[in-house]
Amino acid sequence: MRLYLFIFAGLGIGFAPIATAQEKTCTFHIYAWNVQSKSAVNRRLVEKPYSELTPPERDARTGCSVCLEDQRAITLSNGVKFQMCNLLAERTEAALNNLLLRGETIDSVTGYRVGLTRGAVDSMGNRTDYSNHSFGIALDINADQNGLYGNCIEFNAGCKLRKGGRWQPSQPGGLHKNKPTVRALESIGLKWGGEINGRQKDFMHFSPSGY
Repeated sequence: MRLYLFIFAGLGIGFAPIATAQEKTCTFHIYAWNVQSKSAVNRRLVEKPYSELTPPERDARTGCSVCLEDQRAITLSNGVKFQMCNLLAERTEAALNNLLLRGETIDSVTGYRVGLTRGAVDSMGNRTDYSNHSFGIALDINADQNGLYGNCIEFNAGCKLRKGGRWQPSQPGGLHKNKPTVRALESIGLKWGGEINGRQKDFMHFSPSGY
């Protein structure tokens, strides 16, 4: 919206626009997951006004968006770094640092990362829906000991490792439902992907929905 200043010059009356603060910009890097090549494609930088954000670019549950400007950089007490939505960052950082003080192993954390990795597939074989990582509301913790498995309604020898390392729940950094890391994150509203329904078990993953 522009504001105008009345200008009186002799007998003439005119209007001149007054400069207003520039609208906030939303910035994010994005990619799509191609199910045929099993690789990330169409990587690009997006910059646009916040007013042009579409409903899929904002999480309906939390209000967090895909915008880098809505994320906060976190460095844990052991030096592990990641980014997370401002609305969840403070309590998540506190929970993870408390776990470290108690001697729990947190070797790696992946948070904010914008990608079309879920939902329907388009004519080119690309996924079309944003992951929860895209809004900065999901974490992957200790991926090397807590893999993502497909064909896995219940965990068994037939489950197929899709991402990360072999699930090792009894090892330091391994996760299962009774581990302090799982209980602590669930206490702040982040469900564990090791207990989600469906054909996947994502043992490294935490988000408000578990997916």
